Amino acid sequence: MTEEKLSYFNGKITIDPDLCNGKPTIRGQRITVQTILEFLSAGESESEILKRYPTLTKEDIQTCLSFASELMGQKYSLQKIA
Repeated sequence: MTEEKLSYFNGKITIDPDLCNGKPTIRGQRITVQTILEFLSAGESESEILKRYPTLTKEDIQTCLSFASELMGQKYSLQKIA
């Protein structure tokens, strides 16, 4: 069974099982949403991130935040495993 590629926010966030272990990436590049969120949470500024990743735009960073916000808006159920 082949997993399908997914796209969110008009293709700005993509999930491809063959790219970055299926983690959400920015426009199919090898830059994950998680990476950008980790830089932001460590206190890096937008301009520092853009210098590190010149193929990104300010809109890409904002889209990462919007994507994370949408994920947190989902309903989750917790189960005790062990």
